[in-house]
Amino acid sequence: MNILIYAMLTVGIIQMIVNIWKYTQFLRSLRDVLSAGRGRVRIWKYVALVLLIFFLLGYLLVTFKGKPDIIIAGILFGGSIFVAIMLTITFMLMSRTKERSIDIAEVLIGVIDARDPNLNGHSRHVQNLTMLLYEYIPSPKKKLINPVSLEYAALMHDVGKLGIPEIILNKPDKLTDEEWQVMKKHPEIGVKILEPLKSFRHVFPWILYHHEHIDGTGYHGLKGWRIPYASRIIAIADTYSAITMKRSYKEPRSHDEALAIMQSVAGTQLDSDLVEIFCNIPKNKVLACKPEKVDFDIGDSTNQILSEQSSDKQ
Repeated sequence: MNILIYAMLTVGIIQMIVNIWKYTQFLRSLRDVLSAGRGRVRIWKYVALVLLIFFLLGYLLVTFKGKPDIIIAGILFGGSIFVAIMLTITFMLMSRTKERSIDIAEVLIGVIDARDPNLNGHSRHVQNLTMLLYEYIPSPKKKLINPVSLEYAALMHDVGKLGIPEIILNKPDKLTDEEWQVMKKHPEIGVKILEPLKSFRHVFPWILYHHEHIDGTGYHGLKGWRIPYASRIIAIADTYSAITMKRSYKEPRSHDEALAIMQSVAGTQLDSDLVEIFCNIPKNKVLACKPEKVDFDIGDSTNQILSEQSSDKQ
């Protein structure tokens, strides 16, 4: 009987240790735009962690200092399994909620993109390319960026174009200097649109500075490492999408041509390390990022070269 009692207690202790480890991983995953929560919510999250540790100490105390019987051992064993089940259900529900939220956001952004025939599908394309590039960046860099937050920032990087007059968005010719100054305000407008979403605050700089250039010639004059790393990732995806997308004012370029153009501005406009990583991603994976019903050229034909990359509407 004693063997059964201590076997159940041992399994219970191991399971509680696993539960605590899983919960700490869960807490780390809650630092994104969907689940960061306000101060009071964050406090309860850590109260739950303290209680789990307290329960573990109780298991250890009963096992090594107490005189447990089969009933106590059964209760403690069952308790550890119950906690594991509840944590699993919570993780699953949170994961499904995030998946549905991003689906809804994609639909809304699709409506926004539809205002401008030149942008139809662009935001989703940038989202897909951004997350593909994220898979290939070094692990130490990944730890600095929450993937869910990055996905939302990439999807909503052009949401500020809601505040740009359609006469500018839909203009088939090159923008005048005055029109270009209006267009350049879309990152600030995007941040203002998202401002009521308090949990998005930490991604505002990512959206605001996604048009910065490494040499400091971007919208706000930020240079090099001062540009948020997430913004530099989004800039890579945004540039590739802009080059390969068909617009009323230009023809699309092929994948290989796009890479050549990006390599030519690496270190001046784009982060050279990220350009190198992106150019080494298998071509089929990059092309698979293309959203449906969007006119991209994925062939090898050569069209007219972009006359001025830095003056592209994107």
